[in-house]
Amino acid sequence: METLDRLDAIGLASAVRAGELGPVEVVNAAIARVEKCNPALNAVIHQSFERARAHAQSLESIAVDDRPPLAGVPFLLKDLGGEEAGQPCHAGMLALKDAAWIEANDSYFAARLRRAGIVTLGRTNTPELGLLPTTEPEAYGPTRNPWDLTRSAGGSSGGAAAAVASGMVPAAHASDGGGSIRIPAALCGLVGLKPTRGRSSFGPGLGERWAGFSCEGVVSRSVRDTAAFLDLTRGAMPGDPYFAAPPSALYLDNVQEHPGPLKIGVMGNSPRDAVPLHAECLIAVKEAAELLEQLGHHVEAEHPKALDETATGPHYITVVACNIAETLQRVGAKIGCELDQRSVEPLTWAIAEIGRSTPAPDYIAHLREIHRFSRDMAAWWEGGFDLLLTPTTAEPAPVLGEYAQSVDEPMKPVIRAIPFGAFTSAFNLTGQPGISLPLHWSESGLPVGVQLVAAYGREDLLLSVAAQLEAAAPWADHRPPVFA
Repeated sequence: METLDRLDAIGLASAVRAGELGPVEVVNAAIARVEKCNPALNAVIHQSFERARAHAQSLESIAVDDRPPLAGVPFLLKDLGGEEAGQPCHAGMLALKDAAWIEANDSYFAARLRRAGIVTLGRTNTPELGLLPTTEPEAYGPTRNPWDLTRSAGGSSGGAAAAVASGMVPAAHASDGGGSIRIPAALCGLVGLKPTRGRSSFGPGLGERWAGFSCEGVVSRSVRDTAAFLDLTRGAMPGDPYFAAPPSALYLDNVQEHPGPLKIGVMGNSPRDAVPLHAECLIAVKEAAELLEQLGHHVEAEHPKALDETATGPHYITVVACNIAETLQRVGAKIGCELDQRSVEPLTWAIAEIGRSTPAPDYIAHLREIHRFSRDMAAWWEGGFDLLLTPTTAEPAPVLGEYAQSVDEPMKPVIRAIPFGAFTSAFNLTGQPGISLPLHWSESGLPVGVQLVAAYGREDLLLSVAAQLEAAAPWADHRPPVFA
C-alpha cells in the first residue's frame, strides 16, 4: 500500500473499509503532516486537532461495515463559508479575529461532509472576504506556495491549495467567486472544479453569495476525489433561492465514462487581449489542445465572442462591491461594533464604498446586463461546442508582496489581479462549471493550470474529460519541495 501522504481521499477510504488502516491512524498521520509543513506555509490558521482525534475515535468504535463511506478521511475547511458550530470562521478579517468569533451553527456543506465520515482538522487561510487571488491577509499573514516559498499560493482558497499540494490532506474545502478555486489550483498544481451555480447550498446562513457568482467546492489531487466530494455536497436544501438540476448519475461514475469525441474551442489569448499571456501559460494550452486531439476530440481555435466585451469588469466589481458593503454591515452587527475604515483593509473599504455609492436601480441594471451576457455566452455552447479550453491564469504564481495595499492607492491590488481572473471570472457571472487541471510545469518548476469550461449543469462532461487527461498525462508523481 502507498504511504498515507500519497493516497487520495478515495484511496484512504478504501484502505479504512478494508481494515488496512483505522480512522485514528489516518487522522493522527494527517495531523503530523500539518505540524511538519504548516510552519513553512502558513496554510492552516485554526487547528482543532483534539476535536479531530475525538471524531476519529468515535468512528473507530463503529464496526467497519457500518462506517460512513469516507470514514476517517482528513479534511480542512476554508476560513470563509463552510461554518462549523463551535469553531471560528473569520473570513480573513482582523475584526472577527480580534472578536474571537465562534460560529453557532453548522453549514449544510460541513454537515454533509461530517455525515460522510470526513474528519476536519481545522481551517485554512484566506484573504479578507475572499477579495483577492492571493492569500496575504493582515489578520493572519501570507500563505506561501509549497513549490516556491517566495510565491503566492493564489486566492482566495490559497491556504486550502497549499495544504493539499504539500500533502497535509488529500482534499480541502474551497470556494470560488471569481476564480478562487481554479486560480489556487492552477498555481499549486491541483485539480480545482468550480461547480455550476446552485449545485450546493450556502444554507442555512445564506441563500446565495455575491448575487450567485460564488459557489462551494474543493481542491484536490485527483479527478476522482473532486467528483466524490461533489457527490457528497451537491443538492438543494430547504429554502435555497435556486438550485442546479440534479445529475442523472453519480459524478464519480462519470470519471469512468468515455465522453466520446467532443468539439472543443481553444482560446490562446486573453479576453480583448487585455493582458499579455505568459509564454508558459501559452505552452500549457497548446500542449493540452494537442493532447485532447490525440484523445480523439476535435479542437479548433474558437471562443465565445461575448468574452471580448469590455463592460463585464465594471458589472462584476459593482455587484461584488454592493455585496461587500452589506457584508460589513452584517459582520458589524454580529460582533456588536460598527465597522469603519480602521476595521478593514484598504481594498475592502474602497470596494465597500463603491457599493454604498451605487443606487439600487443601478445595481439592478448591472445584474440585467450580466444576465444578458450570460445568454450571449450560452449561445456559443448551444451553437455546437461542447467545451472551451483556456489558460486558467495569464501568469504563473506571482511573488508574495505584489498585492501590497495602501490607503493612498487602495484599488491597486485589483489591477494586479487582472491577469489571474482574466479567464475565470466570466464564468462566475454566467454560473457555468469550469475545472483547472495541472497539465504543465514551467522550466523553473512552477505548476501551470489549464481550464476547461462546459455548458451550465455539465460537470459530468468536465469530469469525464478531466479523467481522460489525467490518465494520459498523470500528475500524481509531481511533488513540491515542501511536501509531507
